[in-house]
Amino acid sequence: MLPTPSDAWQECLAIIRDNINSNGFQAWFAPIKPVELVRNGGEVRFTVELPSRFCYEWIEEHYCKLLNSTLARVLGDQARLYYKVIIVGPEDDTDGDAIRLPARPSRRIAKPAAAVRERDPAQPAVAPSLPPIRSKLNKSYTFQNFIEGDCNRLARSAALAIAANPGGTSFNPFLIYGGVGLGKTHLIQAIGNCVQASDTSKRVRFVSSERFTNDFVEAIQQNQVRRFSSFYRSIDVLIIDDVQFFSGKEKTQEEFFHVFNELHQIGKQIVLSADRPPNEIRGIEARLLSRFGWGLTADLQVPELETRLAILNQKASDEGIELPPDVLDFMARNIKSNVRELEGALVRLMAVSMLQSDDVNMPMAKAALKHLIQRRPARLSIDRIQQIVCEFFDQDQDLLRAKTRKREVVQTRQIAMYFCKELTQNSLKSIGLQFGGRDHSTVIHANRSVNNQIETNPRYREMVGEIRRLLMDRV
Repeated sequence: MLPTPSDAWQECLAIIRDNINSNGFQAWFAPIKPVELVRNGGEVRFTVELPSRFCYEWIEEHYCKLLNSTLARVLGDQARLYYKVIIVGPEDDTDGDAIRLPARPSRRIAKPAAAVRERDPAQPAVAPSLPPIRSKLNKSYTFQNFIEGDCNRLARSAALAIAANPGGTSFNPFLIYGGVGLGKTHLIQAIGNCVQASDTSKRVRFVSSERFTNDFVEAIQQNQVRRFSSFYRSIDVLIIDDVQFFSGKEKTQEEFFHVFNELHQIGKQIVLSADRPPNEIRGIEARLLSRFGWGLTADLQVPELETRLAILNQKASDEGIELPPDVLDFMARNIKSNVRELEGALVRLMAVSMLQSDDVNMPMAKAALKHLIQRRPARLSIDRIQQIVCEFFDQDQDLLRAKTRKREVVQTRQIAMYFCKELTQNSLKSIGLQFGGRDHSTVIHANRSVNNQIETNPRYREMVGEIRRLLMDRV
């Protein structure tokens, strides 16, 4: 007499648990449910239910031998294993623990009988191949032409580690944030290009958040949501640019939540970019923001002078031109806001040189870039911001650099740091150094603290607004 499906599967799990690590067991075998155990002629047919076709593919590829031996020990050599593979749609009612169990039984839709595949333990497992996809990557975005500096060292180092082992590091998801034109899109696409260069079988997809949303809306209109969902869940490295634009799009967020859970559970790599850290993005569900923080979040800062010079040299070299050192220095010192504008200035200078059929020199550079430099408003310095903020609170400016933790001084220091980050082009490290040698993390904490109080405290928000007006009046 055969045991119940549940009893048979518990015996199998006991053997499996002793042969793999706890993380692997929880990820791949804990969600499996025994469905049916029947005798069919000389065969014992054991059917188990898998939460997704990706789970099926992973188990077949990595645990085939273990399953063969385990099934033979528990049910004998005549046992044959059948899979009932579940398709999970975005409309599933999934709660915050969805990463452990991607779908609930009441909403599961099984594949048709023809799609349930018998695995003969006597035959080697062959995972079904997937057709290639267009990555939508810009091939010019590589690590080789991404200049490293203090402003981006952490992000670039992490990106290289991910590209070498997508899904195999603790940096999953990997979220890069920073202002306009600092290289976010370049760096995240460099990951995809590097992965594809080393392994052409990897399914890599780069997509903007806007394109993801538009494609999802189109899928709804054409009744192709399941096809849309299946496509994104089949990707090995998913790269999404500007995730802050998911804000307010509830159904898109829900779909991405399910895609994220599925990919993360099966060890696929997720790479994201945003214009601000996750905790400052409004209009996105807390459960999704929390998942953004599961891996590594790294910021890109405005490049310092040396990095700007290196970028200009690299760009000029790529274009096959040589610029005088004084011209490069002039450009690097006067165009500071972002890399994109710096490269745009170089392109303009090259165009003027070609039109005038003359070599680039300093008078030409000053004339060609006059509009870029003269239109810039005067910048507040860190010292000037400290002075104005301290005048507002009637405090000694030296206290900002002192070690004191008095509440009133901490508030003044945090507000001054907040405006230094917003109104200057200095790196977090530079700002911290001018507040008594403090670390960049202190500046990040101050910025978050001020933002949180602006959001929740009307009086505090009014006070910060008044300080902002004072600063703007003295630019």
